[in-house]
This record gives sequence, structure tokens and C-alpha cells, in this order.
Amino acid sequence: MSQSAQLSVIPLWSDDLLGPTGDAPPEDEYLVPPANQKRVRNISRPTLSVYLPDPSVATGTAVIVCPGGAFHFLAIEHEGTEVARWLGERGIATFLLKYRVVPTPGTVEDMQRQMRERFANRDQSSSVLEHYRDLGVVDGRQAVRLVRERAAEWGISRDRVGMMGFSAGGYVTLGATLQEPDPSRPDFSAPIYPAPWKNIVVPTDAPPLFLALASDDNMAVNSSLPLYSAWHAAQRPVELHVFAEGGHGFGMNKKNLPVDHWIDLFGEWLKSLGLLEQAL
Repeated sequence: MSQSAQLSVIPLWSDDLLGPTGDAPPEDEYLVPPANQKRVRNISRPTLSVYLPDPSVATGTAVIVCPGGAFHFLAIEHEGTEVARWLGERGIATFLLKYRVVPTPGTVEDMQRQMRERFANRDQSSSVLEHYRDLGVVDGRQAVRLVRERAAEWGISRDRVGMMGFSAGGYVTLGATLQEPDPSRPDFSAPIYPAPWKNIVVPTDAPPLFLALASDDNMAVNSSLPLYSAWHAAQRPVELHVFAEGGHGFGMNKKNLPVDHWIDLFGEWLKSLGLLEQAL
């Protein structure tokens, strides 16, 4: 089956809207052992990487993918490029969002130490994290708006623009989804083991929601079950998959467990919505 290829990387904001980034440390890619998976940190100028499927299989459906990383880095491969590859094989245009994250000067080891200290002292770090959570949501909404604006250029149907996010990226996804109708709201949404969202208020016409997590991931349980309950109470379409094992951050990593097939269930869900058929 035809795969998508990265077409281009485009800035999310023009320089005049984004403004100066001051002394922000340079964007940095690094590998995490033992699998040497790529991560990216120090993103101060957000971008969208465009992956378009072969025209012969293109459906006209698009998904904006938001990797996770505790708002300090992005797990750009197993929650990003590998997802784009899977979607592209099924005719879906993918837009990989690199949203702004907390600047972490110094080495990767310095960043990891800073993260441990920050999450051990949440009261002292809450303002920093809140600021970058808000920026992530702003970037997520802009990504949806931008993809819709350029839909004709990329062969996308304007009413088939969805969003998928992992962990912190799930929070970004929810920030775009939990709003009233707007050009920056996705048409369908898939927060995967999302970071918690406070005060869930489901719009009366909220888009279809797909949730997947492992029951041995307490954070995702505490965030996803209230989302399911809120969507269900609002009588909006929602699908929930809870796997017995998998932990946090499984993404496209293979664990030889049933959780490995969450992405296939997502594909079946897209099919049930008619999103794997070619748009008219």
C-alpha cells in the first residue's frame, strides 16, 4: 500500500505574529536509549510537517498529530512520524505538529534533572507549565485553522480535519476540541492517554471522540474516564478502549500485548465514520 512522504515543513506562525524568541536555546534533536528513539526539545518556533498520501489512495481526510513529552520535549518518532506513516498507508494526509515547549538550556542530562525537580515541586513549577500548556493549545488551534485554510492545496476536505495527541499532545488536542464551533476546532478527535484537563465542559455539538489508554497508567485513567463520561452524558459520539497493560507512552512501540493494536482500532473507528472512503 502506498505510503505518505514528507512534502514540506511549514512555519505555524509568521515571524511578525510569533515575535522575537529572545535568547531561546536552539532546537535540539537527541536519541533516547536503548531503542535510540528521536526526541526534540527547545521548540520555540512551531512548525507543521506535511505528509501527503499517494493521490491514488488519498481519502481527503487529514489528521494533525501532536506528540507528547510533558511539555519539555516531543517524542517525535513513536508518537509522530511512525503514526504519520501508518495513516498515510490508509490514504490520510498527516500534519505533524511541533508545538512550543519549555526551554531547557544545557545538556539533555541537565534537562532531565530539571524535569525531575520541576515535577517534584509542582507548586513552584505550576506557572511555567501552565504557560506552556496554554501555548501548546494556541499552537494546536492554529494548526487546525492553517490546515483548513490550505485544504484545497493539499487535497483535503475542509470538514474532515481531525486531531490526535499523545499525553501532553492529548492536552493540546483537547484544547482545540473543547471549544464551541470555530475554524480551529477539529472535526474528530483522538486524545491518546492524555494529560488531565480540568473542568470539562462538552460543547453541545462536540465532535466524535476516540480514547485509548492502559489501565496501569493512573494518569491516563484519571483523565480519560471523566472525558468518556462527559461525552456520554452530553450524548455525543465517543469510543473508549482501556487495555489491561501498556503503561504510559506506548504510542507505536510494540510490546507484544493487546495494546499494540490500539491504532488498528482507531482505523476501524475512522472507517465507521466514513473517513477512510474518498471524499466526494
